[in-house]
Amino acid sequence: MPRTGQSLNSSYQSCIIDLSHYLFNAAEKKSIEEVLAGAELAPAQSLWTTEASGSVQLRMDELCPEQPITVHQMFTNSVQKYGKLTALASKKGNKWEKVTFSEYYHLSRMAAKGFLKLGLERFHSVAILGFNSAEWFIAAVGAVFAGGIMAGIYTTNSPDACLYVANDSRANVIVVENQKQLDKILEVKDKLPHLKAIVQYSGSLKEKLPNLYSWEEFMGLGLEVSDQELDEVICSQKANQCCVLIYTSGTTGSPKGVMLSHDNITWTAHHASRAGDMQPAEISQESLVSYLPLSHIAAQIYDLWTGIQWGEQVSFAQPDALKGSLVDTLREATPTAHMGVPRVWEKIMEKIKEGISQCGYMKRKLVTWAMSVSLEANQRLTKDEKSFLFTLADSLVLQKLRAELGFSNCVKFFSGAAPIGSETLQFFLGLNIRLYEAYGMSESSGPHFMSGPKAYQFSSCGKVVPGCQYKLVNVDGDGIGEVCFWGRNVFMGFLNMEDKTKEALDEDGWLRSGDLGRVDEDGFLYITGRIKELIITAGGENIPPLPIEDAVKQELPIISNAMLIGDKRKFLSILLTLKCTINPETTEPTDILSLEAVEFCQRLGSQSTKVSDIIGGKDKLVYQSIEEGIARVNSKATSNAQRIQKWIILGKDFSIVGGELGPTMKLRRPAVLQIYHSEIESFYRE
Repeated sequence: MPRTGQSLNSSYQSCIIDLSHYLFNAAEKKSIEEVLAGAELAPAQSLWTTEASGSVQLRMDELCPEQPITVHQMFTNSVQKYGKLTALASKKGNKWEKVTFSEYYHLSRMAAKGFLKLGLERFHSVAILGFNSAEWFIAAVGAVFAGGIMAGIYTTNSPDACLYVANDSRANVIVVENQKQLDKILEVKDKLPHLKAIVQYSGSLKEKLPNLYSWEEFMGLGLEVSDQELDEVICSQKANQCCVLIYTSGTTGSPKGVMLSHDNITWTAHHASRAGDMQPAEISQESLVSYLPLSHIAAQIYDLWTGIQWGEQVSFAQPDALKGSLVDTLREATPTAHMGVPRVWEKIMEKIKEGISQCGYMKRKLVTWAMSVSLEANQRLTKDEKSFLFTLADSLVLQKLRAELGFSNCVKFFSGAAPIGSETLQFFLGLNIRLYEAYGMSESSGPHFMSGPKAYQFSSCGKVVPGCQYKLVNVDGDGIGEVCFWGRNVFMGFLNMEDKTKEALDEDGWLRSGDLGRVDEDGFLYITGRIKELIITAGGENIPPLPIEDAVKQELPIISNAMLIGDKRKFLSILLTLKCTINPETTEPTDILSLEAVEFCQRLGSQSTKVSDIIGGKDKLVYQSIEEGIARVNSKATSNAQRIQKWIILGKDFSIVGGELGPTMKLRRPAVLQIYHSEIESFYRE
């Protein structure tokens, strides 16, 4: 492993070994050579590969000496410990149907046999296209047990985007949720030479087609395959071979298939979760609600693989979770831990603000007081030394508010997949909710840095996961450089993309994140922006857009999205959208302003209730207020080049449907530049 001549920042903590560790106790005492000699690994000459059937050397060193294991080994270890505990809970009608870990393992074996019967070939994929469910989990685990590679497809993908993933991963079987998703595959199936069967797991089949199976029919196929046949396939699997493909959202060019090994999955599920203080079930069973896209690494590692590793109970939200039903599931399931992407936390914040504004005068005053007391107490970071006033505010007001959200039992709240604004962080501190940020990427199997109860600083992504390492390269005078990763969580390579793989890894095998950050003296990481998103003006000044965009949104609570423009331009401009209501059926933004936006207008003396009442300079009071807010942001700029010169309010808020946001609601900057090309060009016409 590289060390000479490099400025290496690393966590010099030993890897966590607790009571429930799946490894023998002597692992720490053994040399890496001894551990590797005892591990059954496939021969490998390199740290990376681009072939589905390839194998890689593992980044094992004294910081992470644990014996590599496969997904099947992880699951059997968990079944021995947690077999009788509830693993999965699904609401069918008014009743929760529960599956124990023993049943989950058995069902996964049945699915694996079904895939073998359908002709799943080694290192070909099972692509899964649908909303989170027990069947999704069972199909995913079954695909891995059967020697295939599991590849999730976003439910928002077009037929062509589904075709790309299925074709690139050589899908033998595609598992779809319902008729809507089935129709996408039927439209492109003739272009998929490797496809042998389609399985639908929800709703009845509208028509019987060749090689199309209901979930019940599919699970019945496994009865024709012997345990011995399946066990031979399982025994042939090695920890340094690929078992999962995560497709990047493809904001720049085609999606890349991130190849993750058994060791990537099992090691990360163990260590990253413990860094976030997730408890093994023998200490206290964690409970969580699964609702974020499982084709994204964040939800997959958090919900699926960590759930198996530590014996967690996973309850599935309804498919319309993000249209409003999530809170109902949370109230019923009362999770102990909850993860959201920033946009989800923002939506919860907006909903709470609306609720508060509709309260009577006295209740509104009481809630505002309680939140200000909580914010102040939390910002002092002395959670163990909270005042009597704080205790009163929390028990009298905030506990009830959290219970209304379904968070009565929740003690850990995580945010990941995109940067979160300081306004959102502060708002939740006012509810006595610390949002623990995780930072990583698909290529690092999810989190490489984690915040948690034992590692928290406001607006920091936390500390490096024990056993992982990092370094900053090309560090500037402010201590900001590109964050690079090393560890057992670093991916195998991009499927069929050698050039892209070589771009992502340096010559020593360190993963380049493409993100800029700094680390304080206590080891807390602060991300300052992305290198690709860095605006380099015509005058040569480097400007990270995020801090300016965040400042605009903080100054102007009517603003929903803000995107800074100025790369290779003479000055900065900004695209703005207004907060509005969402159509619950289509999830499209409407023309109707949100309650918070209407109240903003009313405080100015404006009567506007729609976006169309304001845009195009129609509402001079709102335009003047935005102009003043941007002037306040500009007054804090460190140079003239960092001042916003022009701005425009767009007619519609950004959305997944509109193409401006990705599946996890992350801003797709290249797409926005294309969609609003004419508006942007109008800023810079002489």
